[in-house]
Amino acid sequence: MLRPRIIPCLLVKNGGLVKTQKFTSPKYVGDPLNAVRIFNEKEVDELMVANIDATVLNQDPDYTLIKNLAAECRMPLCYGGGVKRVDQVEHIISLGVEKVALSSAAVVNPGLVTQAADVVGGQSVVVVMDVKKRVSGGGYEIWTHNGTKPTGLCPVEFARRIQDLGAGEIVINSIDRDGVMTGYDLELVSAIRESITLPMTVLGGAGSFSDIKNLIHTFGIIGAAAGSLFVFKGVYRAVLISYPSRVERDNVFHNPGYD
Repeated sequence: MLRPRIIPCLLVKNGGLVKTQKFTSPKYVGDPLNAVRIFNEKEVDELMVANIDATVLNQDPDYTLIKNLAAECRMPLCYGGGVKRVDQVEHIISLGVEKVALSSAAVVNPGLVTQAADVVGGQSVVVVMDVKKRVSGGGYEIWTHNGTKPTGLCPVEFARRIQDLGAGEIVINSIDRDGVMTGYDLELVSAIRESITLPMTVLGGAGSFSDIKNLIHTFGIIGAAAGSLFVFKGVYRAVLISYPSRVERDNVFHNPGYD
């Protein structure tokens, strides 16, 4: 039976684990491999790791780091950052990663989604849309390069296109809510959910377990991803890696909408 997923998202910069706010002001929070070991113990549903340096600096994926993460990780792992070519996707999958995330590369070359799906299978190809609200005119727009480059693309229309191209999953990442812990942008999620049938994961804004519960109870089978919620504690944002217990997860997952 398909169930919702609760997914920690780890950001890597200069080889270290960081957390941002609205894609700026990265704060160092520790060693990514140590974080993976802790999440192993907590039996997380899935893990996302994104290298936020790679695309901006025009770097290739850090295959050594990816190999070490995959070797350590005992849950499904999705990696993103610096992936621009099919051979890179294939190599990352060969290292033991279950899913590869494409972001700016899918915007520049949407055909890469189909090419990658043909080689590794659509279930292993994830497209991440980093989205901001438009300052004027209403609606939303996809941005790339850590939220510094506007694309003019509507996320709803682009999501439909990505679905048609063969992606296995779409991640909606709200730049406006990144790290601010005020709740997910349910309006944005709803607009995209109504337009596609692909599996979806939502990132950006989770500030409490209630936010995750609200997202899952509203949309049913969906991925609820978070960064700050799982690496910080308290108003002073002290570093503490956490994850809901099995009992807490079962309480959220018990919903007649998808039981």
